[in-house]
Amino acid sequence: MIRITLTVLTFVLSQTGFAETLLVSTQEEYENAVEALEPGDTIVLANGEWRDFEILFTGTGEPDNPITLTAETKGEVFITGQSNLRIAGEYLVVSGLVFRDGYTPTNTVISFRRTRGDLAYHSRVTETVIDHFNNPERQETDFWVMMYGKNNRFDHNHLVGKSNAGVTMAVRLDSEESQQNRHRIDHNYFGPRPVLGSNGGETLRIGTSQYSLTDSLTVVENNFFDRCNGELEIISIKSGSNTLRGNLFVESRGTLTFRHGNGNLVENNVFLGNGVDHTGGIRVINFDQIVRNNYLHGLTGHRFGGAFVVMNGVPDSPINRYFQVDNALIENNTIIDSDHIELAAGSDEERSATPVNSVFRSNLIHNEDRRNIVTVHDDISGIEFRANALNGVEDSPLADGFDNSGFELRRAANGLLYPVDEALADAGVSRDLQVLDRSNTGVSWYPKPGPDNRFDTGDTIEIEPGLDTLTDAAAGADAGDVITMAPGEYLVTKTIVVDCPLTFQAAAGTATVEFERTALFELVDDGSLKLDGVTISGRAAPDVAGNSAIRTSRYSMLNNFILIVRNATVEDLNTNHSFNFFTSSKHTFADRIEIADSSFSDITGHILPLNREIDDLGLYNGEYISITGSSFRNIEGAVADIYRGGTDESTFGPHFELRSSSLESVGIGSRNKSEASVRLHGVQDTNIVDNEFADSQPVRVTHIVGEPVTMMSRNRFIETPEPHMIEFVAQ
Repeated sequence: MIRITLTVLTFVLSQTGFAETLLVSTQEEYENAVEALEPGDTIVLANGEWRDFEILFTGTGEPDNPITLTAETKGEVFITGQSNLRIAGEYLVVSGLVFRDGYTPTNTVISFRRTRGDLAYHSRVTETVIDHFNNPERQETDFWVMMYGKNNRFDHNHLVGKSNAGVTMAVRLDSEESQQNRHRIDHNYFGPRPVLGSNGGETLRIGTSQYSLTDSLTVVENNFFDRCNGELEIISIKSGSNTLRGNLFVESRGTLTFRHGNGNLVENNVFLGNGVDHTGGIRVINFDQIVRNNYLHGLTGHRFGGAFVVMNGVPDSPINRYFQVDNALIENNTIIDSDHIELAAGSDEERSATPVNSVFRSNLIHNEDRRNIVTVHDDISGIEFRANALNGVEDSPLADGFDNSGFELRRAANGLLYPVDEALADAGVSRDLQVLDRSNTGVSWYPKPGPDNRFDTGDTIEIEPGLDTLTDAAAGADAGDVITMAPGEYLVTKTIVVDCPLTFQAAAGTATVEFERTALFELVDDGSLKLDGVTISGRAAPDVAGNSAIRTSRYSMLNNFILIVRNATVEDLNTNHSFNFFTSSKHTFADRIEIADSSFSDITGHILPLNREIDDLGLYNGEYISITGSSFRNIEGAVADIYRGGTDESTFGPHFELRSSSLESVGIGSRNKSEASVRLHGVQDTNIVDNEFADSQPVRVTHIVGEPVTMMSRNRFIETPEPHMIEFVAQ
């Protein structure tokens, strides 16, 4: 341990002293140093990897002389393995650390407390990175940052890639010492969070329902939320008197939600959906909320995830349900080219308390195609509409309080659109609204992720037919590589483990793959697979039940995968019963599965059984499942068996599409317990269009939660029963 006396003179309690900087290289040196810290002292962690390091940083600094823990070089100190950070005391500062290649052994990566009674006050975490620091069990809940105490700050940090259950960051109010806390959360980069496929995927939560009638007084400002897609609530406000301003949301699925708590202010935020599916804006619940001067553009979300949502409440609501909207002020917001504004949303027998004593004024709503985007679900006479602008919508349910003449928009210097007509100058957001610059968030020395381009970004590897040539090529391939297969026969004697995005593409001619193991491909964490033009035969598979051409890891997978099958032929998966084309496991999740222009024949199992989450907790195995232009013949199981159980309303999917395809003798096997050619249980968005079903089991659809949309049209049923629909919740 190296002690360096600083030459900077400091004054503490009217006495002269010298701050010390201590460079430590081992955990033992750190523990010795932290015991003797004085105001103004700094501990510096030496560059390199600190593995399995549970950092306890305690001390009592002073307003002008905090105690600091930092890196020798910011971005070159890596906290790995089973590690975390606890902060307790006063006037402490942590900066420059990178948490990656591991996970916390407790329930939190960074905690502003040591124990329940030993909290942090007037302390700060800044310029720190948490990158994919996830528990390997997908449904094991932990939190990356938990704020306790009072007057703490979390700023200019970089959080990206949380993929297991649990809120990315939370403010807790579970003791008097953490209430009315006046925390500040600012200038952070909240990077991509993938779809979790269940509740518990918020990016930021302030409070909990139990303490939601307590004020937090937290300020959340100038943060960048980039593709934060975990669940329906990007930010979940569950406390009172918070301020959220100046934040930028880009292509983030879900909404900023006033879930519980009263008297919150949301202003000067910008939401840019860019037409991405399920991107949303602001959802209003509870008393005395103020929503003003927010800009919302290109948002596609609907129902609870719409561009703007005002909810119905539950009469005499318990604290964990929905309080009535009362005394909301919604003014000077701009909503452009978005799909849904929902008023009195969620109206049903339970949620029957309509909004009251509320004002909706000087807002601007503009869609270029002039279609109506407003849905009124119940009585909205308790909302006063005044001086709003609407772009010439013919069938709008809103009349009083709206100027519904057409108007044009022009882009201003701040990059936002404003009405050209000066008569509308007071409608919508102010001209001086500033859009947050991404470069001013997070840290400058750690890269922010770009687009998720998984496939066809690497090298092309050309291979010839033969024994295990496919296996050898895959073993030497890197992410994004394309393995091009010359015509001929390929025999695979080992399961090919896919741990990065790979494409297997047949060159001109027929490339046929046979395999001798129980699976040809196994997707594990970080793996995604694209097959193009390949023929897969099960003739060489072992004579055992339960084979698969493709399967996921049999264990929990943290990272969502993509499976694309195009122009493929799959045949003779019938050496024994229950031979699936694809098999998913519990706690694995597909962002997307696509089958296009392919043929499947003589298969004793299912094609896509996404039915392993059967605990009815709102979990499911895949977000988007699409089958187009394909044929299925002699399939004993179902083409798709998709299950999403439970009544939780925090997710978006699953979505299912079956289009322009033919099904002949599908679902007729005695082991097909679904008794369906296609079974959809709890799917939220279904399109079954232009298909032919012959000599097959029926399509079976069960609606269980939310407001699912099922569309079936132009299908032909030959010696096949009509679709069977069960409306369990939605009518």
